[in-house]
Amino acid sequence: MAPFLARAHSDSVSARTRSLALKEASRHVKRTLKQSHGETHEGQVRKAPLGGQKEKREQEMEKTNGREGIALSTVETGIENPGLELTEEGINPERSRKTEEQGHSLGDGLEPPTQQRYRRNLQPFTRARSFCKTHAGLFKKILLSLLCLAYAAYFLAACILNFHRALALFVLTCLVLLVLVHRFLKRFFGEKLTRCLKPLENSCLKLWMKCVFVGVFLVGLILWLVLDTAQRPEQLISFTGICMFTLILFACSKHHSAVSWRTVLWGLGLQFVFGILVIRTDPGFNAFQWLGNQIQIFLNYTVAGSSFVFGDMLVKDIFAFQALPIILFFGCVMSILYYLGFVQWVVQKIAWFLQITMGTTATETLAVAGNIFVGMTEAPLLIRPYLADMTLSEVHAVMTGGFATISGTVLGAFISFGIDASSLISASVMAAPSALALSKLVYPEVEESKFKNKEGVKLPCGKEKSVLEAASNGATDAIGLAANIAANLIAFLAVLAFINAALSWLGELVDIQGLTFQVICSYILRPVVFMMGVEWADCPMVAEMVGIKFFTNEFVAYQQLSQYKNKRLSGVEEWIGGEKQWISVRAEIITTFSLCGFANLSSIGITLGGLTSMVPHRKSDLSKVVVSALFTGACVSLISACVAGILYVPRGAETDCVSFLNTSFTN
Repeated sequence: MAPFLARAHSDSVSARTRSLALKEASRHVKRTLKQSHGETHEGQVRKAPLGGQKEKREQEMEKTNGREGIALSTVETGIENPGLELTEEGINPERSRKTEEQGHSLGDGLEPPTQQRYRRNLQPFTRARSFCKTHAGLFKKILLSLLCLAYAAYFLAACILNFHRALALFVLTCLVLLVLVHRFLKRFFGEKLTRCLKPLENSCLKLWMKCVFVGVFLVGLILWLVLDTAQRPEQLISFTGICMFTLILFACSKHHSAVSWRTVLWGLGLQFVFGILVIRTDPGFNAFQWLGNQIQIFLNYTVAGSSFVFGDMLVKDIFAFQALPIILFFGCVMSILYYLGFVQWVVQKIAWFLQITMGTTATETLAVAGNIFVGMTEAPLLIRPYLADMTLSEVHAVMTGGFATISGTVLGAFISFGIDASSLISASVMAAPSALALSKLVYPEVEESKFKNKEGVKLPCGKEKSVLEAASNGATDAIGLAANIAANLIAFLAVLAFINAALSWLGELVDIQGLTFQVICSYILRPVVFMMGVEWADCPMVAEMVGIKFFTNEFVAYQQLSQYKNKRLSGVEEWIGGEKQWISVRAEIITTFSLCGFANLSSIGITLGGLTSMVPHRKSDLSKVVVSALFTGACVSLISACVAGILYVPRGAETDCVSFLNTSFTN
């Protein structure tokens, strides 16, 4: 009995010993596998094996983990014969030792020879890529420096060979350098310059400085008018027209006592000063004439595309295939400039200047400045997030700016008619400060605006992802504008023909021959046109065009002006059968300024539709001020025409567009 008990005791002790040993071995295998599994995930980039071997090892690891999980569970539950359970699961101690050795090999980071050779082959490429990433900034600076040096060499060569031929390149280069210098000074010396100019700004804001400046300006204006109009008394008529239109608008003011005369005088003064620079000074006149010629040359490239699509015969003889494709081309270009941020930058600078001089708020100034480049429905998009909180006076100013100017896209179409490009550009730019001034005269600010400062008011950027997308979207969006213009021309000309036929029939019933809408306008608007400075003999024809522009469409009016200009240039006699066939050059310039704007009855619906879609809850407010804004916008164009009448002087022969720089370094 005793030997039996001793043998049983020794068997139980050996069984417990084996069980403890297996438990310890299993725990060691579990720790090793967990460690190797974690290192495998963390070192996928650092120690990535070859594709096939990596997948095989991961599969074996997953299988081993699964099986070992079962085996360890049996050990941890205290089964007496874990070796039997492991064998039943398909894993024996020998396999466990192999797995342990495999785990140690993975943990030690050993790699097969093939993978080691692969990594050695990749080392030069990896080092080169790392070097390029580390010195990317240096490489960029070197590349930009080389490009700048190459452009400088090209620029100097072009100017030395023929400066007259390279004038356009010279102007563009100067503009780019001006922008770069401005950014450099603003970035590195902006705060210092602000501190230096702060005392000057504070002194200019003092009341006595303002009075001195206004007094000097008025005295200089009076002296200039006396000396300049001594030889041309007809200029005084245009000056009287400015005073008359201003008084009429003041009589129609919503709040006479709230008018800010600083805004009014600054706006009219800026318009007059800009007119002097453009019309009277030789550098300004030649510069804008050169700019107009360059725009005309640029727009002529539309013929290449329209001729390919429609054919040469249609493009040369038919208006729809000659003028309307220019709208598509110019719309594409404007979209690209908007995507690049050029339009926003120029609008912000113009708005900043108008705001600090005239004291207007940020939102209305941005919208009016934007109207120089975009149309009456596109400019409010610049301030769309702020329309809901703008005062009625600010909304009135936004509408007036849209009625008083033309968009850049339509500008190309008018130039294609043969209208003087420099006059169109000057009229559109001069209208911006005048629109703000006269809008504040008719509807002065009596509420507290939230946008007195420009902080928090930002211009939106385009949603396009590339230049090609911007060009495509611009051309596509211009299709609607071109179709709208064509539809309006068809409709308005048809309606005008019907009205003329009806009036002619009614006139014949009482023995009045040739009664038309144009004849009625020529009689009603003749005093208005005469006050702009037009000669009395030309007043009937100019009054017809002004009436057509206001009651129908500016396209029809400019087309009529183009016909008169073509007759004069082709040598047609001035009088045939007692009827005047064309108007003088002075009358053409004044008429060009007076027609430059969207102030016509059909634009009321366009403006209301565009703004109502942005702020539907303010439809009643918009309807309340739209008629007043239309009348104010029309008067802005008339006052611009008066300024042109004051400043215009006959120059005799055609002035060379680059006469002030018509030299070359080789001469």
